Amino acid sequence: MPIEREASVRDVTGASPSDGPAPRALAGLLLAVAVVLAAANLRPAITSVGSVLDEMRDGLGASDTWAGALTTLPGLCFAVAGLAAPRLARRIGLRAAVAAALLVLSVGLVLRVLDGPAVVLGGTLVACTGIALANVLIPVVVKASFAARVGLMTGIYTAALQAGGALGSAVTPPLEPALGGWRGALASWAVLAAVALLVWLVATARRSASASAFGSGPKDSDGDMADTADTTDTTDTAHRSLLRVPLAWLVTGFFGCQACLAYVVMGWLPQVLMDAGVSRGDAGLLLGLISLLGLPVSLTIPALAARRGSQSGWIVTLGSFGIAAVLGLMLAPSASPLLWCVLMGLGMSVFSLALTTIALRARNSADTAALSGMAQGLGYLLAAAGPFLFGLLHDVTGDWTVPFVFLLVVVLAQLVFGYLAGRPRYV
Repeated sequence: MPIEREASVRDVTGASPSDGPAPRALAGLLLAVAVVLAAANLRPAITSVGSVLDEMRDGLGASDTWAGALTTLPGLCFAVAGLAAPRLARRIGLRAAVAAALLVLSVGLVLRVLDGPAVVLGGTLVACTGIALANVLIPVVVKASFAARVGLMTGIYTAALQAGGALGSAVTPPLEPALGGWRGALASWAVLAAVALLVWLVATARRSASASAFGSGPKDSDGDMADTADTTDTTDTAHRSLLRVPLAWLVTGFFGCQACLAYVVMGWLPQVLMDAGVSRGDAGLLLGLISLLGLPVSLTIPALAARRGSQSGWIVTLGSFGIAAVLGLMLAPSASPLLWCVLMGLGMSVFSLALTTIALRARNSADTAALSGMAQGLGYLLAAAGPFLFGLLHDVTGDWTVPFVFLLVVVLAQLVFGYLAGRPRYV
């Protein structure tokens, strides 16, 4: 059995070479649309909260500690559910696992607006569980079904994710008056999740729900694996642990640091800007701009970086923008909020390279799944402390300077881990 082959859209959609070029192209296009829609749902559940967080806190009679817990939940959830995603996909199949993730997300988005502070936390936990599963599984779909265009498809996927984040922060405040307050505005994002679920089911309708990219599946008459992500004998590699692989820890550190920065920004930046004199609406728009700036970067840089052996130069360049943004917000937040947010948007665009690095540092889909699960599971566990510590430091000091010093250390660590993870090697 060959070590690895280029996977085709058959791996998830069920389309095979005998179907002819037109049906295969249509299947691939529909799958790409499903991936884009799924990606567009992986940020609004989080970014929509930041722009109305103070209203939620005041309306529910909650404390700053509750607000810190709410912004920390995504990272914790992403850690636990992210580590469980490969096992879930092995058990029920990749198609069913992604569908389950989108369904759980939809339910959580509705659940979290139905009652008081505890229900908001519980619903957020459910929604973020769905996001965490999809976070790990979608890169595996990209590796398996678009193997010849990993950089391009990762860029498109990341751009859709960034666009969803921008919409969540920018559109939620205007939705409040139209939908009766923050509850209706937050619940409206369940519609987008439901649409993504429907398109995913249609795009993968021919795929056997029992097939999986993480374990042995049925074989074609020629002995090759059918309806799996690749023909690697995944009996051993699917359960391979990367905990003793230094490169895997470098990728995890890189992913965790950039995620820590992202979730602090998504959870707290609107409040920082409003304290600096920016209006609520403008703060939401600036947070949306940060996500929006990731679109052109995500559509171009991953494809360019994937063509080179090393991605370290790109990673350090984008990370330097993040350092400049943190310094600006710490030293002179009211001097030029737009400039700081532009720099922050460019700095946070390194997320697209974090995902690309996961795909490029693995030789096959099984290793991609293992590395994605470790990097996102443990990485988000590292990142989970970020929003909570940021809020706690603000509560203790009554100022934003010390929290931003903490954030500066995180970004500097990101540069070091990213530079080392970007060098051309395999786990």
